[in-house]
Amino acid sequence: MKTKLHDLAHSRAGDKGNTLMLSLIPYEEKDYASLVEQVSAEKVKEHLQSIVKGKVIRYELPRISSLLFVCEEALCGGVTTSLALDPHGKTLSFSLLEMEIDS
Repeated sequence: MKTKLHDLAHSRAGDKGNTLMLSLIPYEEKDYASLVEQVSAEKVKEHLQSIVKGKVIRYELPRISSLLFVCEEALCGGVTTSLALDPHGKTLSFSLLEMEIDS
């Protein structure tokens, strides 16, 4: 059975130039281990392949039960140069939460 990430976690987005940062924070601490196991940088890159053109790096933050994904070349050049409707990438946090994992 599959579950969408938004059923288990919430996300925030940040940006710096053409780099997007996406957090993944479980609603319940018990779900952190499952997120670590199933939500890899490779899977995020694949899930956001039409948006993220560069590499994705995952950082584990176990003391706060969170993951951080740094996505390079993801904002069409960055806020000051992009013609995208969402140059900051704020809506991309929900795109991440649409990913499905095993439940």
